[in-house]
Amino acid sequence: MKNYLIRRLMMMIPILFGVTFVTFFIVYLAPGSPVDLMIGPNTTPEAREAMTRSLGLDAPVYRQYFAWLGNILRGNLGYSFSSFRPVTQVIGERIPATFILMGSALLIGILIAIPLGVLSALKQHSVFDYAATVLAFFGVSAPNFFLGLGLIFIFSIKLRMFPSSGMFTLGGDRSVPDIIHHLALPCTILATAIAGRFIRYIRSSMLDILQQDYLRTAASKGVPFITCIGIHAFRNALLPLITLVGLEIPSLLGGAVIVERIFSWPGIGRLTIDSILVRDYPVLMGLNLMTAGMVIFSSLITDILYAAADPRIKYR
Repeated sequence: MKNYLIRRLMMMIPILFGVTFVTFFIVYLAPGSPVDLMIGPNTTPEAREAMTRSLGLDAPVYRQYFAWLGNILRGNLGYSFSSFRPVTQVIGERIPATFILMGSALLIGILIAIPLGVLSALKQHSVFDYAATVLAFFGVSAPNFFLGLGLIFIFSIKLRMFPSSGMFTLGGDRSVPDIIHHLALPCTILATAIAGRFIRYIRSSMLDILQQDYLRTAASKGVPFITCIGIHAFRNALLPLITLVGLEIPSLLGGAVIVERIFSWPGIGRLTIDSILVRDYPVLMGLNLMTAGMVIFSSLITDILYAAADPRIKYR
């Protein structure tokens, strides 16, 4: 396992290098310039040129890339074009809000999907199975923006039960109950989508396990039903779930872009949209680098959890 982890960590270096290379040129070759959004219509060409030079945008793209890469190797992500603050500080301020939203949605989605997926497999072709299938397809197919606007209209405008935007009440004490109150609607949307995806995979995995000979043998020997399902069957059905959770962690960051924008949640997703609108290249590159690292790290954690869930899996 130790040698495997060292090889995987070494592989991260060229992968991250390739990701930064591709994303940097895509971002910088996009139409428009941040200078156009920072100057007024009556600005002289000399002032515009001075602004471009001060931001380092007058150099060729490949030189800008190597300068940015050199700063990255020294632990410096640069400064935001819009706020003129360090990118690490700009991103660091948004990470807690996104982790609260992501973690809550992932946890609730798993807690909903596991019992529904297992019971759906045990009660195959029953009314419960059909109801769980309908719920799963609804969670997968319903767009986030549609659910978001619908929940805002019902629970914020009509019933006035939950706030429609923000993470805290303006002028409030920023307490945990206040955060949970604001978290309810966006978390529900993400958790619904996660649960919908997980239910179908858990059901299919459990159906395959239930047909295995070792499970029927254990049942015929008098092993309690709860033990057969809860220990023998469910543990083997965990492998697809581990894969889904590992892939869901980075993808939630992309899915939260729409939800955070709709509910004005001050997280990474909203920062991404705001940075795109103002062409804040350093912040966008920092977000891309963070997302790539999260994908690679999630893949590594998934492989480690594989070995923990199934002793037959060995890494060398």
